[in-house]
Amino acid sequence: MLTLRIAWRNLWRNNRRTAITFAALSLNTAVLIASFALMLGMLDDLVRNATDLVVGQVQVHHPKYRSERSIYDTVIKPGDILQAAASAGIAASPRAYGFGLVSHGKNSAGARFCGVFPEKEKKTVELYKHLLAGNYLPDKPGKKLVLGRKLAKTLEVKVGDEIIVVVQAADGSMGNDIYHVAGILKSMGEGIDRTLAMVHYKDMEDLFALNGTFHEIVLNSSGKMPEDKVAAAILPSAKGNEVMTWRQLMPPLNDMLNAMNGMLILFGAIFFLAAGLGVMNTMLMSTFERIREFGLLKAIGATPWRIIKEVSAEALLLGVASTLAGGAIGTFLAWYFQYHPIDLTGFAPDGISAMGVAMNPEWRATLSPETVWMPIVVMWIISLLAVLWPAVRAARLDPVKALVQV
Repeated sequence: MLTLRIAWRNLWRNNRRTAITFAALSLNTAVLIASFALMLGMLDDLVRNATDLVVGQVQVHHPKYRSERSIYDTVIKPGDILQAAASAGIAASPRAYGFGLVSHGKNSAGARFCGVFPEKEKKTVELYKHLLAGNYLPDKPGKKLVLGRKLAKTLEVKVGDEIIVVVQAADGSMGNDIYHVAGILKSMGEGIDRTLAMVHYKDMEDLFALNGTFHEIVLNSSGKMPEDKVAAAILPSAKGNEVMTWRQLMPPLNDMLNAMNGMLILFGAIFFLAAGLGVMNTMLMSTFERIREFGLLKAIGATPWRIIKEVSAEALLLGVASTLAGGAIGTFLAWYFQYHPIDLTGFAPDGISAMGVAMNPEWRATLSPETVWMPIVVMWIISLLAVLWPAVRAARLDPVKALVQV
């Protein structure tokens, strides 16, 4: 305790230098915590939008479907998979896909139809919340459509307009009908924005003559379990089908997340290095100014370990005090950005997407215990490592030469 009191008093023998170092370390810590929280918020947003909006955590397909996109490659025994999901407490939603032509007035475009059960979709993913205009599909079939944003723009339609649909059904016949636009989605990525036409499964079953078959089953535990466990719970009942997690379905996004995690580490290393150099500079200057003092201590019997302990205590006190202050500021900033996100709408009025996944135009931080204590603890360690050279240099001083130092 005496060592700490002496160390604290020694720190403030040069108020200006200590105050500058204190401010620099505090700012470093605050910026690290706030930056980590914002970056983690971005990563969480990407993963959440990838899993909770459309893709889910796990998808089940016929082994050939993803490569050929044939209307005839349907999920094998989908009932067993849905039953296994229900037993494991995992939300599941079957989907069917097909291609066709949609037209309105003089405008026409190719569309990829997606037939869903709206009540199941709402329990599995959150696409129904991602609407630019209108409403999501009703729970009962009614020949309603929800369109991708760019597809609606190409057709020049708005909510309530009629759309003529022409498709080739699974039995070889031509299907055609008139649908009404129920809603238009916000930006979801190029593929969905330009081609998606979502309908109730029963309407699509009649239009495409599907006869109760599905091309995809989406599974999502909504964060209750990781995607690997979801896949493992379904795998025994999905024999003959392809079971893939979102990381396998979207490898570019998975690679980007790994790269961003690496960037976070590099970003933190730069800040920690800067903080360590700041502490080292402060302690070196303090050691240089107190050469005669250390020489006198050694002359009257102070051991090298005592001097190392004293100098290290000064660095530790400086690091602890500054990081606690910076931690409080950084935590407040992270909390603020968590509930008051940065609005990026002005920079991207048409929406933001990365690797085909929509991102919210509001950049929200994610505050977690790790984003707070990790920078603080690492800063303490950096402070102690940075003081080793000044401390050893002070401990190895020759008392005679130090006492005559000018």
